[in-house]
Amino acid sequence: MRIAILAFGSRGDTQPCVALGAGAAGRGHRVTVVAAARYGDLVRRAGPAGLGFGPLGVDPLGIVGSEEGQAWLRSGPAGFVRGFRTIVEPLAERLAGEVDAACAGADLVLAPALGAFGHHLSERHGMPYALLHFQPSEPTRVFPNPLVPLRTLGGAGNRASYAFVEALSGLLLGRLVNRVRGRVLGLGPMRGDPFRRARADRVPVLCGVSPHVVGRPPDWPEHVHLTGYWWPERAEPLAPGPAAFLDAGPPPVFVGFGSMVPADPAATAETVVAALRRAGMRGILQNLPYPGADDMLVIGDADHAGLFPRVAAVVHHGGAGTTGAGLRAGVPTVVCPFFSDQPFWGTRVASLGAGPAPLPIGRLTVDALAARVTHAVRDPGTRVAAARLGERLRAEDGVRRACDALGL
Repeated sequence: MRIAILAFGSRGDTQPCVALGAGAAGRGHRVTVVAAARYGDLVRRAGPAGLGFGPLGVDPLGIVGSEEGQAWLRSGPAGFVRGFRTIVEPLAERLAGEVDAACAGADLVLAPALGAFGHHLSERHGMPYALLHFQPSEPTRVFPNPLVPLRTLGGAGNRASYAFVEALSGLLLGRLVNRVRGRVLGLGPMRGDPFRRARADRVPVLCGVSPHVVGRPPDWPEHVHLTGYWWPERAEPLAPGPAAFLDAGPPPVFVGFGSMVPADPAATAETVVAALRRAGMRGILQNLPYPGADDMLVIGDADHAGLFPRVAAVVHHGGAGTTGAGLRAGVPTVVCPFFSDQPFWGTRVASLGAGPAPLPIGRLTVDALAARVTHAVRDPGTRVAAARLGERLRAEDGVRRACDALGL
């Protein structure tokens, strides 16, 4: 079977798709991971015969990481809509054309729900598709949509929050989607709500989250599979610099905010370093503008699976992939959420006992971060809870369960 897997976004979004693709390729299928060109080496290093790469010229991480993109993300709801139309829409037709070309010969497409790419490709080419969720996005009465930063709205309110987010997505994307369908895919306007249509058609959903982190809601239908995280079989070796730094002293604290860029990166770096020193910890700082010191190492892109098990704690933005990597490593986590589903993951970490209460990036101070880091590395209960959870997550095989769910 020829399978196309669409991986939009950062490394945290792409690496699980690569792991899933490698698992399917290991079962004898021909798999193409369609992702930003910068992740070609990530796909090639995954290794099994049958795993290919479909590079995209449109790079979502480059958009988000630019000065214009960061101003857009910080602009609030009205500014976000305006920015979406000025930043994202001009690239949409090119992106859709690249995705269409990469998936045209596939027998099955695995795609995220946003933009309903799986539905459009299925309608155009006739192949079945399945949905990929990196946070629990199927409606439930148990908790609100992870994009709604509230712990609960009550049973009916929780379920309604999913309809609200999906309707908002339709308002934001509807005009763009129909233009792309007509100009690029040769299709008529979208009829009806693609989310409701997928549920009515019982399109399989693979949710790449562990049931040890988010329990499966009892009101989810059978075609929604909570598989566990999707990890590569092998962690990448550490680069010489981080390896030497780790060997030279006690375990440090990792601090990195993924594709999120603080409003004042230099000031944030100074705050982080002062907080780590106050807590008595060395630090590994990822993509933060700090000149470095004997007790602080600054690094660029790195494989969290190889790095996190060797640190005392991880401090990050709360992206779904980074959160999963920290929990799987069995080390305490401090989440400093920016927006989106990040507050949801910060709350989950705290409720699991694997870290302190989240510290929103807008409230980051030396005192607040130092207190949370000290709690993470010194509190015995937190360290034990994180270690036990890590053992359970490392025992899972989410890739196998996902492939089994699809009958691959």
